[in-house]
Amino acid sequence: MTLSPRRGRSAIATVIEEPPSPFLDPEARPVDPGKFRDPLVTAKDEPRAHVGLERLETLWINTGTLCNLTCKTCYIESSPTNDALVYLTLAEAEGYLDEAERMGTREIGFTGGEPFMNRDMIAMMQSALRRGFDVLVLTNAMRPMRRFEAELVEMARASRDRLTMRVSLDHYTRGTHEAERGTGTWDKAVDGLKWLSRNGFRLAVAGRLLPGQSEAEERAGYARLFDELGVMVEGGLVLFPEMDAAADVPEISEACWGILGVSPSTMMCATSRMVVKAKGAARPHVVACTLLPYDEQFAMGETLAEARREVRLNHPHCARFCVLGGASCSG
Repeated sequence: MTLSPRRGRSAIATVIEEPPSPFLDPEARPVDPGKFRDPLVTAKDEPRAHVGLERLETLWINTGTLCNLTCKTCYIESSPTNDALVYLTLAEAEGYLDEAERMGTREIGFTGGEPFMNRDMIAMMQSALRRGFDVLVLTNAMRPMRRFEAELVEMARASRDRLTMRVSLDHYTRGTHEAERGTGTWDKAVDGLKWLSRNGFRLAVAGRLLPGQSEAEERAGYARLFDELGVMVEGGLVLFPEMDAAADVPEISEACWGILGVSPSTMMCATSRMVVKAKGAARPHVVACTLLPYDEQFAMGETLAEARREVRLNHPHCARFCVLGGASCSG
């Protein structure tokens, strides 16, 4: 298994040069090296849980990993220099939109990196909206997005009920948000959020759960912030659990569905797939999950038809984020 190298690669530098991200649990044990090795069985030799694609409800388009920010714990390691996933073109995206239409897909989600770094982003959004899809865009609402104000306002006026802009605001306080995203990022993100609100966009916000803070506390804090800013978040507040692939977590066996009272049909990979284009690749391919774009065992083929096969939950994110965390990138 290929895990994100961030924590292991930079742990010493992080301790020496700057405080760790507030969204990592400092007490977490490292993942047991015996876990997540075999896609068929767990370290306890129990049948590993798997999830089949019931329907393709959401197709995610990864526009590339380049971003205007370098966040401390970005799961995909987006930055101004990381082009491990290169820009997807309009022509490439439209091939998948055609296939998604035939499969009855409801929603197209755009993610990155920062999607608005991709020069074809507006055209891809327009193409998805013309086809009648609901469109969800994940953005930090900073300068890359603001380059396209006129085009975005036009889309919002024409297709407001089908277009949701989800802004990443990691916490409801400036200090915690900037401890993850960098000094000066708060004001720019908040200004983008207010611009979207003033111009009538359907808004959502993505935050993150702090270790030791309850979800009720966090939701109350965000509610106060939205009230102070005068913004209406119709699309809801999504709070993501910790996503530290280097921290220990239980593996999910087939028996866990009954033990936990959780259904495989509620997992992201039961209803979604993501298109990515790896640097140096001739064509894009489809991966099982938005959280696992680099791990070859979650590469599903070049077409959505090929990507119908089941997914083995052989990664810490499967356990921590989806099964135990109950989270979904779709909201």
